[in-house]
Amino acid sequence: MGGMTQRKIIQITSGIPASDGAGVKLTRIIATADIDHIDPLLLLDRFESDNPDDYIAGFPPHPHRGFETVTYMLAGRMRHKDSVGNEGVIGPGGVQWMRAAKGIIHSEMPEQQDGLLRGFQLWINLPASHKMSSPSYQEFSREQIPLEVTESGGEVRVITGTTDRGTVGPVINSLTEPLYLDVSLTAGEVFSQTLPKSHNAVIYMIDGEVGIDGTDLCKDQLGIFGDGARVSLSAASDGARFLLIAGKRLEEPVARGGPFVMNTKAEILEAFRDMRAGRLAEGGLI
Repeated sequence: MGGMTQRKIIQITSGIPASDGAGVKLTRIIATADIDHIDPLLLLDRFESDNPDDYIAGFPPHPHRGFETVTYMLAGRMRHKDSVGNEGVIGPGGVQWMRAAKGIIHSEMPEQQDGLLRGFQLWINLPASHKMSSPSYQEFSREQIPLEVTESGGEVRVITGTTDRGTVGPVINSLTEPLYLDVSLTAGEVFSQTLPKSHNAVIYMIDGEVGIDGTDLCKDQLGIFGDGARVSLSAASDGARFLLIAGKRLEEPVARGGPFVMNTKAEILEAFRDMRAGRLAEGGLI
């Protein structure tokens, strides 16, 4: 382990204020002028507010094609419903991993009328070979997500991937082999995780501060890791909580068009034609 190349932070961003859906206020961290995407990570949004006016209008029915959406809730509840017949509520600590693939129309609406709503939405690209496959879901509650407790009393919630101690997350994805960890560290605690050299990786600070090979990251900052075989960091005196997310690079062209992400502009235009003709979702409109 000691001889593994440590990954360094090569870029830091705090994202930009944005809104999406029917006016939900959020912070866009990936998919900005600063950071377009980090292959295969296409977008990362943070939503956090205790003001219902910022989120109550939610995300009414909208289409997707060509990628996966990952909704991870820290606080509050979000009801989802889609054109394939799925419906349910994502509660605190729960995750919904949706593969839109060739097309789905869905809505995500806050279940609560007041109180704190806090969470993340991540978009992960699909390889060209699977962009037009059938849509699918993986959904897990907080209780279904493995919790690994460190020797120093820290906690690692494993959504997908495998930790160095062998804890395996419930989400299965062989296409980009992602890692998605929610890590809480005690004061001064050191955390390490090996990563395949084929993967890009980022860290998003939820709370506290960490040091990574001479670089400090604090609350609400995203750090992009450079190449290497391992990430290692230490929490500051107040401890820290962060997301560690990684995925295998696809190294394919990326063409964006609103809710669609394909490989060429022609495929984006086709997606809009299919949407207008009602062909986007297998189950029709919701």
